[in-house]
Amino acid sequence: MANLVLPLVKAYATYAKANFVRKTRQPLQTQEQFLRQLLQVQQGTELGQEFGLGEIKTIDQFRDRVPILPYSSYEPYTDRVARGEPNVLNADPVLYINLTSGTTGKQKMVPVTHRFTASLGKANAAALGFLLEALSKHSVGRDRKLEFGRVVSANSVRLQGRTEAGIEYGPVTAGSFRMNRALLEQGFAQPFAAMEISESVSRHYVCLLFALTNPAVRGLTANFPMLVLRICGYLDKYADDLIQDIAAGTFANWLTIEPELRTQLERRWRPHPQRAAELRQILETKGRLTPKDAWPKLSTIGTAMGGTSDFYLKRFPEYFGDIPVFGGVYGTAEANFGVYHDLNTEGCILAIESGFYEFVPPDQWEVDQPKTLLPTEVKAGEFYRILLSSYSGFYRYDIGDVVEVLGFYENTPIIAFRHRRGGLLSSTTEKTTEYHLTQTMQTLQQEFGISLDDFCITLSEQEFPAHYLVNIELAAGRTLSDPLAFLQRFDYWLGEFNDQYRIVRKDPVPPPRLRLLTPGSFAIVRQRQLQRGTSDSQLKIPHLTEDRNFLKDLVVLQEVRLPGDGE
Repeated sequence: MANLVLPLVKAYATYAKANFVRKTRQPLQTQEQFLRQLLQVQQGTELGQEFGLGEIKTIDQFRDRVPILPYSSYEPYTDRVARGEPNVLNADPVLYINLTSGTTGKQKMVPVTHRFTASLGKANAAALGFLLEALSKHSVGRDRKLEFGRVVSANSVRLQGRTEAGIEYGPVTAGSFRMNRALLEQGFAQPFAAMEISESVSRHYVCLLFALTNPAVRGLTANFPMLVLRICGYLDKYADDLIQDIAAGTFANWLTIEPELRTQLERRWRPHPQRAAELRQILETKGRLTPKDAWPKLSTIGTAMGGTSDFYLKRFPEYFGDIPVFGGVYGTAEANFGVYHDLNTEGCILAIESGFYEFVPPDQWEVDQPKTLLPTEVKAGEFYRILLSSYSGFYRYDIGDVVEVLGFYENTPIIAFRHRRGGLLSSTTEKTTEYHLTQTMQTLQQEFGISLDDFCITLSEQEFPAHYLVNIELAAGRTLSDPLAFLQRFDYWLGEFNDQYRIVRKDPVPPPRLRLLTPGSFAIVRQRQLQRGTSDSQLKIPHLTEDRNFLKDLVVLQEVRLPGDGE
């Protein structure tokens, strides 16, 4: 990072973190202030007038008068925003439209304004301040200091398109990165232009190519742990080609790069024979190229924590050793919900400067207009759906995220994402979540000494109640010596993590069945998701689905059934 920019970034982040910490001591006051300012700004919008935002003076009035609505109720408004109509949802001009990933359903549009971006930026800056503090703290007792510096990223920053009014739209990360291009050019280990390459493998290759020339890289980041592992996989797979191109100052002839981007990148590319020799020595000595060896000063991995992340994080030591992981912010296209405050932790502090938040307890989940709790009213160890109101123009909006309150930072909740409310699997009434299944699979991998590339649990088509179909793909080079024992222990451990599954397995839910899929199966699934419109940088595999066609036409190497499970 440029010498002049880094100290300024660090100073601002340290200030933002200190300011945030001060506010965590008075979360209700901070939330009241945010809501008051939000209502004042938004009261003159079309939706603001419909909700009577200008007449609302208290939190209780806000909860009484503004309904909790699904996205379908906002969609007519977002459609008009996309057509360029002003003052519909937002008092400020709309600069960009965030698209949700669409992994769990139809993509949704979220308007982005300068004010919305600024509110999210407070959480981002505070998180960076916490990271700087954590790197210093966790350097104690290590053989080398953990430091903040240049970061490797292969996220796509290419737009998905423009609306009829000319408003740019695409994934939240692409929009955020593009708005901060000048700053990020100073912080990334690869040129911004490399991240604009459309074709995914070529983009990853070129980003790695430039980043590998810098042995002092300090960070590596991707939206989800699965995407971090994809970067590691490409580094391993293309190590020879990368080293040859670094030595010769060339681009592999198989790369697909837009002509205008190729011209920009070629101007910045030159041979690095000494660095190529270093990397060649690592490859010959170690037998492969991993991030921990390619970048010996690597200090942190930035990626999502909580939910199903742990399943993939268990594979990080193979590529990163003991390099710590940092969650940054718990964010979505609609909001920033949490600020991470330490390394290797799934809990984050509620982002009280970036939105107004309410919590729905489980006994209210089936109520049309549930009674909500404020951040000061939640309890540690309990699960809640979280609602948000923000400068996006959405109020009391339920994105379906279920969080667990782990404790408190000062007086503000520490939360961890667990699963999407719609992400449930039930043969009858057991409501198995992705979190239950991730815990189960983590335990099984440890117990059987194996690694899975990925997994997805589906339901059988013909029976009711249906069998759980445990679809797994083993990591490359791994074998499962006793599939029957694996299935038996799956049945046992899922019952331990989901008590309701254990109860219904006695009667009437039939026994689960194990399906070992051929290598490359989940690569096919990921490609299908991309073809359906999911952004390459938002890609994630659901670990459960009631869609019987989700894994259609994948080759099953072996199906295993428990004793007594007939046809």
